Amino acid sequence: MMMLRYLRRLFGEFLEFAWQNKAWWIIPIVLVLFAVAALLTVGGAGAQFIYTLF
Repeated sequence: MMMLRYLRRLFGEFLEFAWQNKAWWIIPIVLVLFAVAALLTVGGAGAQFIYTLF
């Protein structure tokens, strides 16, 4: 639960930075990086169970 609160605060500060500095081009880059990180985390956790199937 603490981690979600931290990530929410971090994302909020990032949006505030982009709003103040008119850096709208950076938002899609960060969203893609977060998506890739989530896929790697989920994929890495699920990969260990594939070996037990074969």
